[in-house]
Amino acid sequence: MVRRASMRDAAARRSHAANTDALMRLTAIGTNLWRGLSERAIEPNGYYLPEWELAVDALASGHTGASMLSAWNDAGLIGLMPVVSMSRAYKIPLPALVSAHPYGTLCTPPLDRDTAIDAVGQLTLKARKAGARALILRDMSLSGPAMKAFTESLRREDLRPRVLQSYLRASLDATRDAEELLREALGNKKLKELRRQRHRLAEHGAVSFDAARSPDEVAGAIEVFMKLEAGGWKGERGTALAQDEGDAAFIRRATRALAENGQCEIVTLRAGDTPVAAAIVLRHQDRAFYFKLGVDERFAKFSPGVQLTLDLTRHLCADPMIASADSTASPDHPMINPIWRGRFAIGDVLIPLRKNDPALALIHAALVSRQLALDLARRSTRLLRAWRTR
Repeated sequence: MVRRASMRDAAARRSHAANTDALMRLTAIGTNLWRGLSERAIEPNGYYLPEWELAVDALASGHTGASMLSAWNDAGLIGLMPVVSMSRAYKIPLPALVSAHPYGTLCTPPLDRDTAIDAVGQLTLKARKAGARALILRDMSLSGPAMKAFTESLRREDLRPRVLQSYLRASLDATRDAEELLREALGNKKLKELRRQRHRLAEHGAVSFDAARSPDEVAGAIEVFMKLEAGGWKGERGTALAQDEGDAAFIRRATRALAENGQCEIVTLRAGDTPVAAAIVLRHQDRAFYFKLGVDERFAKFSPGVQLTLDLTRHLCADPMIASADSTASPDHPMINPIWRGRFAIGDVLIPLRKNDPALALIHAALVSRQLALDLARRSTRLLRAWRTR
């Protein structure tokens, strides 16, 4: 098995040498090479781990068939960026490549920590050779070392990135004492109310929290999670994972495959034998990623999602392998924001590939116009909902 994997890796290197000008399929790089890069990555991203992104690319509805920019040196793979065309990402037929969405709200690409700037230089060169006039980094960590590598690489060519839009996202400092952190975040009065709700929930059976970690445990727990998610508001909206055959297949494959490497766990809160909330948590290096939460709406008055998040906070803070957690939530998320009070910047970034390129202004203008239209549509929707509830 080891020899066959080594032979596949060598074949991938030969394939790269023969196709230096071309975009590659994600499957063109051996999983071992990709996993090795992930271990050396300058910044963690659980959604671009190979087991996750390859499952997305193969199965998840609307997310399949991405291409890849890759960077190499004599030692092997030093950078990787899954991409799609601007036409596919935004329905705008202009010559740009866009970060492929990995079914999670983080697209920071894996770059080798020792050669990150060189890796970025190769990625942008490959994009130029593929005919792109710009790269668009979606859902990028704006203050992290990967973005700094892009900025420095561009600076050497007298170019600068442009932030298209940004927001602050909730995060957890898992190096702190959990109880102290929760007291500071929620205050004694709110914590007392949550303890009262937990006591009420215990009337339905002893309340317990557990984390499924082994592949077999995760395979069973993912079914519990999908049932909870489909039974809530996501099921009513038609966006639950279990409601789409491709999405369900992707999440089953990805979570089990990541569990093989200790990079996925599914946490569940129960009242007696009844699951009342469950969540998927990915792990990469020293960071956790809070992917999705499902709750049993019959227990809504006991705040099962909040109760699970409190236990998850304690669970992560007690783990010496985890230093931080990314909520991967929207900027105004009503549940996680009051609990996880850390913040870091996420945004979309336009990367120019040539100096004084008139196409760049056109690409930038199209993206700004699109964002303005989306913002107007969101404001109109909020106003309409407010009017209907008057």
